Amino acid sequence: MKLTKTLLATAVAATMSTAASAQDIAVIGGSAQDGFWNLIKKGVDDATLMVEANGGTVNYLLTQNYDNFGPDLVTLIEQAVAQGVDGIAIPNWLPESETPALIAAAEAGVVITSYNAGQSEMDKYGALNYFGSDEYLAGVAGGNYLAEKGAKKIMCHIQIPGAINLETRCEGVVDGAKEAGAEVYIVRVPANLDGDMVGTSEAIKAELIADDSIDAVINLAAWAADASASAIEQLGKGDTVMLGTFDMSASVLDRISNGTQTMAIDQQPYLQGFLATSMLFANLKFGTELATQPVLTGPAIVDAENVESAIEGVKLGAR
Repeated sequence: MKLTKTLLATAVAATMSTAASAQDIAVIGGSAQDGFWNLIKKGVDDATLMVEANGGTVNYLLTQNYDNFGPDLVTLIEQAVAQGVDGIAIPNWLPESETPALIAAAEAGVVITSYNAGQSEMDKYGALNYFGSDEYLAGVAGGNYLAEKGAKKIMCHIQIPGAINLETRCEGVVDGAKEAGAEVYIVRVPANLDGDMVGTSEAIKAELIADDSIDAVINLAAWAADASASAIEQLGKGDTVMLGTFDMSASVLDRISNGTQTMAIDQQPYLQGFLATSMLFANLKFGTELATQPVLTGPAIVDAENVESAIEGVKLGAR
């Protein structure tokens, strides 16, 4: 009888140990068609090596596009909860849709970490931390930089109207430019143009033709800066219209190197994916927390003075 009890106790302990080591998390992101999320994914993938080494799993979930963004994000949140995940790392771009779903997830016992967007919403569902740039401060830095370089009227292009991180960026651009004596004109294009180079280029071109006083354009995504660069080149305005963007790519940095783009604002998406994934898992597995909140990964201005070091990071798929 004593031996039987010992064996039973051992079996129960083993079961409890196995259950305790099986922390599963979901990392939810934007559109699978948006190249920005490849940079996030590299950080997630590198953190996943640590997660798997400690008995956990990571499921990286993206929406197909941005056409039905809010409902699609809610579906992914509900899908992750139904699959029994212990934690979710997610940006909160559309609080009206996402916040109620995240509150429900938290009430179901899911631990949530915010990254990339949603710093102002995180307390509503008790998120552990926020990993990302302060979108408003990044916008202020970008608007101020372009104005200090001589811009008088800056066009801020929003590719997904209503997305809180994008709207906040342009709000910051407005305030930062105003501090340095410039004004900002916000252009919101239909969300179905997101990722559409030709359509976006034509939209930017139309704005530049309609208002000849625009002397700077700032985009909120690297691919959109490619579209603006094309529009500026086609109109022969390379000497009169400065170009800036949030986020980076090889083409953005090439233009900064050759003098056809003024600047880029780096939010370090690799760190966002890596820290959100690894810190969420570490909390679930080890009970660890960071004393610093939020953890800001940006903004950092990349221009002709420091572009070479950024280029090396892009080559490795991490910037």
